[in-house]
Amino acid sequence: MTDLLLFAAGLAGVIAGAELLVRGASQLARRLGLAPLVIGLTVVAFGTSAPELAITLRAACTDHAADLALGNVVGSNIANILLVLGLAALIAPIVVARRLIRIHVPVMLAASLLTLLLARDGTLAGLDGVILLTGLAGYLALTLARDRGQIAAEAEPSAPARLPGALLRLVIGIPLLAVGAFLLVDAAAALAAALGISDLVIGLTLVAVGTSLPEIATTVSAYRLGDRQMAVGNLVGSNIFNLLAVLGLAALAAPGGVTVNAAALAFDLPVMLAVAFTCLPVFFTGHTVARWEGALFLGYYAAYCAFLFLAAAQHQALGPFSAVMLGFVVPLTLITLAVGVTRQLRDYRRGLYS
Repeated sequence: MTDLLLFAAGLAGVIAGAELLVRGASQLARRLGLAPLVIGLTVVAFGTSAPELAITLRAACTDHAADLALGNVVGSNIANILLVLGLAALIAPIVVARRLIRIHVPVMLAASLLTLLLARDGTLAGLDGVILLTGLAGYLALTLARDRGQIAAEAEPSAPARLPGALLRLVIGIPLLAVGAFLLVDAAAALAAALGISDLVIGLTLVAVGTSLPEIATTVSAYRLGDRQMAVGNLVGSNIFNLLAVLGLAALAAPGGVTVNAAALAFDLPVMLAVAFTCLPVFFTGHTVARWEGALFLGYYAAYCAFLFLAAAQHQALGPFSAVMLGFVVPLTLITLAVGVTRQLRDYRRGLYS
């Protein structure tokens, strides 16, 4: 019971600290005259990744919770697309901007592939961290360069008397985030030991969903304000920051680098890459995430979590469950997506030559 209370307290601290950090950083960015588009792709995306950053850095430097570092990032990226985007699309179809499909989703896919390749030796070491952070710098430079023409048009007037409030939120939010991460990681590791479940599974599920709550909150706010494209942009941007910034910094900060569990290398990292790849055909078909695609994402997330817990418990249902997923559900999904892409290409060609 004590571990659950500490976990809840840590999670509350992480979420509250992230909320203050996002609001303070956004106000500060507006005070400096940055455009809302740039703020969304950088400040908000990084802010909603702040829980993952705090927890991953804490876990990476703690021997008994080392698997939480990678599991938190990988699990959060999977949850952001399958769970958060799935829920959002199930509520109402989401129109996806063409620029997101052409630039940011391919960057997310490339970052996922790069992480998998760097992790193949079983460790994300200092050099790997430098490579990931260099990729982040290139992504930010590309984003600013392409959106330079829109900055003047979208920039808002500086808001007077907002600077003290923004700085106060940053001063409160950052330590609150750090303390919350400290409590959450230690409590999660204790829960994993008490339940007989590995730190990796706890990181991929319980901690990952907890640290995805800021993305859920941001997505709900975007829906409330009628900006569904911001909902998708925040999730894609957060995934990019999780891989390039969070893992990059963790690889540099952790003594000896971030250890990559063999199970994560064989299963969870490829699943993360597959989920990123799935966004391309889903977003491409009509530039919309339909309700049925949202339901499909949610179904896959439920199946992924079920597989993790069945495997952790060595349950006898694991074999039949895996056979059904690999032999029926996955091929059917691929066929459905292929049909959708084919129809979209056919409609595009008809419009081009008509």
